[in-house]
Amino acid sequence: MTYTWAEGPAEQDLQFYDLSHPWGHGVPAWPYFEDVKIERLHGMAKSRVLTQKITTVMHSGTHIDAPGHVIEGKPLLHEIPLRNFFGTGVVLDIPKQKWEVVTADDLEKAAAVTEVRPGDFVIVNTGWHRRYADSTDYYAYSPGFYKEAGEWFVERKVKAVGSDCQALDHPLGTAIGPHGPSEETGGLLPWAVREYEEETGRSVKEDFPYWEPCHNAILNAGIYGFENIGGDLDKVTGKRLTFAAFPWRWVGGDGCIVRLVAIADPKGTYRIERG
Repeated sequence: MTYTWAEGPAEQDLQFYDLSHPWGHGVPAWPYFEDVKIERLHGMAKSRVLTQKITTVMHSGTHIDAPGHVIEGKPLLHEIPLRNFFGTGVVLDIPKQKWEVVTADDLEKAAAVTEVRPGDFVIVNTGWHRRYADSTDYYAYSPGFYKEAGEWFVERKVKAVGSDCQALDHPLGTAIGPHGPSEETGGLLPWAVREYEEETGRSVKEDFPYWEPCHNAILNAGIYGFENIGGDLDKVTGKRLTFAAFPWRWVGGDGCIVRLVAIADPKGTYRIERG
């Protein structure tokens, strides 16, 4: 069946890019999160309507981290101004492989190609979104930001930071490694810690001494984050765009599944109504 969607003439020339991974039953989950549960309370055969019930951790799929997710006493979702979920920004091209760190030098070099301005959304494409799956590869072996990357974002006074990896921090700087609530047991994935140390001949705690330092740096500075970015990311890498990502109006929310959208206006003629 062909379905025709109405559209306004002003929007016809805009280009929309979905930077979110598909979400639903069986979506990949961080190592200590429960699976998403989706139940049909009403189905067409039974009720002639479809109504579904979802049970989920809000840090699922492509999602936002509010400052209060990691920093006690910092703003939660309802305390972030609406304007901060909309604005200009860039997608930086910084390819990385297993366990590599996105450094301040990497960010500086990428920003020399695609300028980063104060108040920007800054999203980094490491290429890891292509591995997005319920797999050890995606979660345990991911590259990622660490302390100096977080400090770089703060110095640049950006609005929001996005990663196409499992978190805003390198996995060995999270509870996957020997940090936080899993420190005493050697991490959520102690086998990955052992593998890293066997491959490198170095201690994880020496190479990654801090727990979620990128989270701490940016969220303390009022910069929220996106994790698990994907979708059309490769199509917009190296470009300056307009971004929109509005979470639920959840009072006290620490994070939220989100539809992150990049918008381009090739003709440069679109205008927001004066109101």
